[in-house]
Amino acid sequence: MSRSCIPEPYSAGIFLTYKCNCACRHCLYACSPRWPADWISEEDAGQVLAHLAQAMRGKYPFPGRVGVNDGLHFTGGEPFLNFDLLLRLTEKARRLGIPTLFVETNGFWCRDDATTREKLRALKEAGLHGILISANPFILERIPFERTRRAARISREVFGSNAIVYQGFFFRQFEQMGLSGTLEFEEYVRRAGHGMRYAELLPGGRISYKLTHLFQHYPARRFFGTSCRAELIREWHVHVDNYANFVPGYCGGLSLGDARDLPALYRGIDLDERPVLKALLTDLEELYRLGLAHGYREREGYISKCHLCLDIRRHLVRQGDFAELQPTEYYDRLED
Repeated sequence: MSRSCIPEPYSAGIFLTYKCNCACRHCLYACSPRWPADWISEEDAGQVLAHLAQAMRGKYPFPGRVGVNDGLHFTGGEPFLNFDLLLRLTEKARRLGIPTLFVETNGFWCRDDATTREKLRALKEAGLHGILISANPFILERIPFERTRRAARISREVFGSNAIVYQGFFFRQFEQMGLSGTLEFEEYVRRAGHGMRYAELLPGGRISYKLTHLFQHYPARRFFGTSCRAELIREWHVHVDNYANFVPGYCGGLSLGDARDLPALYRGIDLDERPVLKALLTDLEELYRLGLAHGYREREGYISKCHLCLDIRRHLVRQGDFAELQPTEYYDRLED
C-alpha cells in the first residue's frame, strides 16, 4: 500500500483558530489561551470553502437544517474571539452555496442580552443557519452557567430548532442544580458525578493526559491487530484547521495534506512520504514499531487505541520531521 485516497467530504468543520479562552480537560484539539492568535486567512478559507461547497452540493435534501454531523461548521478554538472574521466567512460561505452552516461556541461572550442578540442576528442575516452551544462539566469550570443559559435562550429565539445545546443532559442537570457562576470539575463530581455516565468523552486528545484516571488502562498489545482506517478515511465530520491542514475526523495533530487543494487528496496521498499515516492505515502495531525505532518507551497503560496512537505521535514529533504530524504545537499544548 503506497497510496490512499480520501472521499469528498459530506460534512466538515473549519477551525478559525486553535486559540481559546478555555483549556478544557477533554479537548480533542488541545485548544487553549496559550496558542498564538493565528487566524485562518480569508484567502485560504475561500479556497477551502469553494472545494467544500462543490463536495456538498446536492447531498442535502433539507438545506438549512442543522445537525451535529451535517453541513459545515465554523469552530476552533473559540470562533467568537474574532467575530468580524466569523461574520465575513459566514457571508463567503453563503455566497458559495454551502447548504447547511452553523457555528460552535462555548458562549463566553454572552455577557448581556442585547449584545448576544445583536451578534446572533448579524450572523443569521449574513447566512448562518444555526448554532451549537457547548454545555458540559469542563466548560462549566470556566464559563459561568448564566452565560450558557443566555446563549441557549437567545439562540433559540433567533435560530429556532437550529439552536443545539450539546450536551443537553448537562444543560438540564445544571438548571436542576440551580447553578450560577462556575464550578470546578472535582466539585461537580462530588455533587453530581453520576452524570458522567452520560458524558460523550472521546478517549483521545487532552483526555489522554488530563482524565486518564476515569478510564481502565490496557497494555499496548491490546490494540495490535487494529487499524485506524475507518477514522482516517471517512467523509463525515472532517476538519480543516487554520493552517489549512486536512484533519481526519477527531484526530488532532494529524494532517492528511493541504486542504487548499482537496482534489489532490481525492486523487491520492503518497504514504511512502508519510510513514505515520501508512502505519495507522495498516496496524497499530506498525506504529508502535515505528515508535520503538525512534526511542519510544511503552507507558504503564493506555485508555484506548487513540491514546496509544497519540502518545507515540507525541514522541515522534520531537524526533524527526514527519509531514503528517501537524501542527507541531498541538503536541505541546496537550497538558495545558
